[in-house]
Amino acid sequence: MGKSNYALVTGGSSGIGLAFARELAAEGWDLILASRDQDLAEIAKKLGHEFDVTVETLSVDLGKEADIKKVEKRIIDAKKPIGVLVNSAGFVLRDSLVTGNLERQRTAFKVMAEAVMILSQAAAGVMKKRGEGMIINIASTAAFFYNGNYSALKRWVMVYTEALALELRGTGVTATAVCPGNTRTNFHASGGVKRKDLPDWMWCRPEQVARSGWRAAKKSRRVHIPTVRWRLLAWTCRHFQCLPRSMSRKLVSGRTKEVEGRRDPN
Repeated sequence: MGKSNYALVTGGSSGIGLAFARELAAEGWDLILASRDQDLAEIAKKLGHEFDVTVETLSVDLGKEADIKKVEKRIIDAKKPIGVLVNSAGFVLRDSLVTGNLERQRTAFKVMAEAVMILSQAAAGVMKKRGEGMIINIASTAAFFYNGNYSALKRWVMVYTEALALELRGTGVTATAVCPGNTRTNFHASGGVKRKDLPDWMWCRPEQVARSGWRAAKKSRRVHIPTVRWRLLAWTCRHFQCLPRSMSRKLVSGRTKEVEGRRDPN
């Protein structure tokens, strides 16, 4: 692996994205971290020092068209080719489908679907010409439930990635959708969501997700669910639809009450 071999990670300054960046850096990949985190430069400096790799930064907000194009431009730069793309940027979308904030939901579509599509297509094109490369899109086990637009978006990421992998078959380029369960990061807290009700066994660590997801990508798996317990739950949801529907009804009820409570604190 030469110094011209870069891995680009969106949302690479925290959570699962940062865990993937660390996993890749540990194997000697140079990094490009794309994030809107104000501490991005400091995070990049620490990673570079710890792993002795080059770390570039792209200060971007993928909810903005111009910033998506900025990342796309870096992906297609032939002078510093991208060997791995990890689409991990995202945020909590906990709102009503009936009375919810449509602007926030449109932004979610841009960050967690449109950006994934544009950046994956850009990477697939240049990687296919070289005959090698890996695209890793972070979906979620939420894809197996019916909890608002977040579930819908993550289902789209999973299906899109599997379809992309099929189209790339035989080209030397792979696409993998990683579908983690609940993961201990600041993801939920940053969205104002409390998950204290969940038992410990339901939680994954970001390092665990990244290590497992990276191994799956190197094995050219199209869809991967980290941890046996979440794979079993996903299998059950696929084959016994009454379970995800029942669980989703409870989730939607709780989400709706929470949203209404935020709007009418009295």
